Amino acid sequence: MGRVYVLGVIVLAGALATAVAELAAQDAPRGQGRGGRGGGAAQALAITKVADNLFMVTGAGGNTAAYVAANGVVLVDTKNPNTGQAILDQVRTVTDKPVTHIINTHTHADHTGSNVFFPATVEIVTHENTAANMKKMKNFAEAATAHGLPDRTYGDRMTLLAGNDAIDLYYFGPTHTSGDTFVVFRNLRAMHSGDAFAQKGQPFIDTGNGGSGVQYGETIGRAAAGIKNVTTVITGHSPTTMTWQDFVDYGEFNRLMVQQARESLKAGQTPEQAMAAFTASLPETFKGYNLGPALGRGGPAGNFTAIIEELKTAR
Repeated sequence: MGRVYVLGVIVLAGALATAVAELAAQDAPRGQGRGGRGGGAAQALAITKVADNLFMVTGAGGNTAAYVAANGVVLVDTKNPNTGQAILDQVRTVTDKPVTHIINTHTHADHTGSNVFFPATVEIVTHENTAANMKKMKNFAEAATAHGLPDRTYGDRMTLLAGNDAIDLYYFGPTHTSGDTFVVFRNLRAMHSGDAFAQKGQPFIDTGNGGSGVQYGETIGRAAAGIKNVTTVITGHSPTTMTWQDFVDYGEFNRLMVQQARESLKAGQTPEQAMAAFTASLPETFKGYNLGPALGRGGPAGNFTAIIEELKTAR
């Protein structure tokens, strides 16, 4: 879809600068923030090299990948609102090339929040379900912030750029939300998983945005079978990268949760009892996983409350 070029002067303290000013701001001196929701407040971020021309920017929300292609930088996710300048500051430590594309792995504001910092010439790409979810967000409801919405969407698979720069986008079904994209840097054997694989622990299942605990493990399994030649995974929130086997194991972890939920529902057990049984029988592979409620966001029962309710609804 087309994007609105924001022209004219700033009429409110919360409005964005014009598109021309935003283009210039990509090369603004460090520490020079910008007003409005997309402004770059000072943030404690860090950048690490993942592979040739691929970097991970941690802090202030979800992990951002910065891929330095021949003609510019492709960002995967833009963290919380007001982090755009801080992201750009980190990118400027490794390249002077302009940001040309943003890929959002899903709709949440800690991954899309600073889209509006970047000028309207930067192309934003998401899965079609994520585009629909983002249109419901207050972050992009005003004319001055609507340019943070996607320009291009895809259904099952899409390739962005070409040749040695090719980036493959995949969708295999609902997990964290209804529109989670797996971003594969083909020639670097690396992938950004977004919050479909945020870290080793219970995922947050956002049912309000189409997430599914019942389908979670199966979707990861389809991704593990359908994506080839990846060795390194940038997750949604872990401060370090993971291996491909970690990703494969994560699918099994979520499948085991659903298996336990089915058994507990059949036995008339509570979600809390399901969690106790799951924890007691957890294979050694997952002993280091965080099963605390902060990740599953379901209290002592973790994700079993949501999964069992979903199983009941599907009956």
